Amino acid sequence: MQDLIITLIQTDLIWENKEKNLTHFKDKIYSIMEDTDLIILPEMFSTGFSMNPAKLAEPMDGPTVNWLQKISADQKTDICGSVIIKEDGKYFNRLIWTKPDGSLFIYNKRHLFRMGNEPDVYSAGEKLITVELKEWKIRPLICYDLRFPVWARNTSGSEYDLLIYVANWPDKRTHHWKSLLTARAIENQAYVAGVNRIGSDGNNVSYSGDSMIVDPLGKTLAFLRNQDSIHTERLSKRHLLDYRERFPAWKDGDKFEIK
Repeated sequence: MQDLIITLIQTDLIWENKEKNLTHFKDKIYSIMEDTDLIILPEMFSTGFSMNPAKLAEPMDGPTVNWLQKISADQKTDICGSVIIKEDGKYFNRLIWTKPDGSLFIYNKRHLFRMGNEPDVYSAGEKLITVELKEWKIRPLICYDLRFPVWARNTSGSEYDLLIYVANWPDKRTHHWKSLLTARAIENQAYVAGVNRIGSDGNNVSYSGDSMIVDPLGKTLAFLRNQDSIHTERLSKRHLLDYRERFPAWKDGDKFEIK
């Protein structure tokens, strides 16, 4: 039974400047000295949360995905974060998960942020994914998805062990962010990691980060408030399984179907 080591990178983003953002993240990733199994980057980490996909979108064989694959191979670790992708004439806010062997997993953001006009320019995803790493099942989601617990529901009690949210979540709603991350951990009896950005974007929206790691009982293991930070945390599979066995609330969950 293996522990899982994850690394959160919370930092500022340079507005709509892919070259500078990729260089910035490369420097940060190569500075990590601890062993880690997974590096988590924020939502739209190469551009900021932009509604300008006509200018910024790339195909799946474009430079950002190739960058992810190269660094994952060099560092021998999984990496995930969301980027703007164009496919079949549509734009997606897509989480890309790359493994050291170059294989990719993708998740298109399901819940598009209405108040930021995201549905006007991006297409919504329809499918969840589960990525396996060191016998851990991991469910990655994106930002606004956090407000919709049905989409994150751990229906069998063991559908996933770690729930991840990559985000550009504004400081003015940070109370919601912290409360909802904790709620998702408690109700799903799983670890939850939320990775957010800091600084201000091109729309003068301010971000305080507040990236968090929460254990299955709702205990905060890491909280990064308004700081440029790289944080590595070891997650215990034994702690997770012991709690699920000792307090199997998941067995009494309501049955439902998502349409």
